[in-house]
Amino acid sequence: MTQKISIRKSATVPNAMKLARFRRSPDLGPRVLFFSGGTALRGLSRAIIDYTHNSIHLMTPFDSGGSSAIIRDAFKMLAVGDIRNRLMALADRSLKGNPEIFALFATRLPKDEAQAALCVRLEAMVRGRDPLVAAVPDPMRKIIRNHLQFFLERMPASFDLRGASIGNLILTGGFFNQKRHIDPVIYLFTKLVEARGVVRPVVNRDAHLAARLANGRVLVGQHLITGKENPPIDSPIEELFISDDKDDPKSVRPAIRAKVKRLIASAELICYPMGSFYSSLVANLLPMGVADAIRENECPKVFIPNTGRDPEMMGLNVAKAVAELFRYLDQGCSKIAPRDALLNFVLVDSKNGDYGGPIDVHKIRRSGVEVIDTQLVTPRSAPYLDPDLVLANLLSLV
Repeated sequence: MTQKISIRKSATVPNAMKLARFRRSPDLGPRVLFFSGGTALRGLSRAIIDYTHNSIHLMTPFDSGGSSAIIRDAFKMLAVGDIRNRLMALADRSLKGNPEIFALFATRLPKDEAQAALCVRLEAMVRGRDPLVAAVPDPMRKIIRNHLQFFLERMPASFDLRGASIGNLILTGGFFNQKRHIDPVIYLFTKLVEARGVVRPVVNRDAHLAARLANGRVLVGQHLITGKENPPIDSPIEELFISDDKDDPKSVRPAIRAKVKRLIASAELICYPMGSFYSSLVANLLPMGVADAIRENECPKVFIPNTGRDPEMMGLNVAKAVAELFRYLDQGCSKIAPRDALLNFVLVDSKNGDYGGPIDVHKIRRSGVEVIDTQLVTPRSAPYLDPDLVLANLLSLV
């Protein structure tokens, strides 16, 4: 007869021996799961492949700015830009052909050229005559051309190509090639560029992020919340929710798929990482099933607060951010969860990091969360976190 028991043990942070073991065999490395979006984890994602090829990245599909907004408006689909960025960050940079794919995926069409000229260039890419596409070796070149062909065939006449990301257009074409399923497209490009990790949207849904502010205003669209493309919010966020309709923002709770639940269940460590607090982190916790899957996994859970300025965190210090995490996780759980089933550690650098004020360690510990205060910021990375130091401490907790 088998039985399940819990074992507690101490950990050295950072653990040089454990890190050296991971570096020797990254293909056997730990399954560390990140709830994220945007570009805040780009540096960490590039660095983590030296330690593990098994990291898991659940991404928000609600980006509504820039090239993603134009694609989403035209095709009523999830955003693919953050997925593209993460796949490229995790790709094996030594693989033949990958530098050429990086260059192609990172290219944006000029903003100052006429639409007709941009259509001509896109058609040249489909035929393989554009230098960027011609530089990509087969079979990757044929697949890219095929996906671009699918995009061109479905592109509305009114579609504005100025500033469009070529990588986003390729993934969009693949989305239609796979009958509006994004997972096969991600899987294909994961294999083509040997991405050393798993990347998935938390839900495959054409939905929008909305925020109700303390002053009563409701903002619909991730780009209005982040304070990057638009002015920063002028009042703290009181409630973040998902809406299917931009014009009639009512809260919905789309459910995660069984495969996403299995990914969360498989994690050996769950990280709530740095990045835009609401639109990148909390947004991933909103779909139905996420919080329950976190609760059911007994692995360590770690929160890494932002250093520097995050416009979304208006009115939040580290202790209040911890309380907000608990609030959204509690809302998502189908039954009352003990604190240690949702969050165990907060990783900070009180000496070198700018957290907008002192860190109330006693208040955080009273909520059942341990504070690990260690060096995470270097003179080179300041005011932001150094990816290598973050990983050294994070992976030591596995």
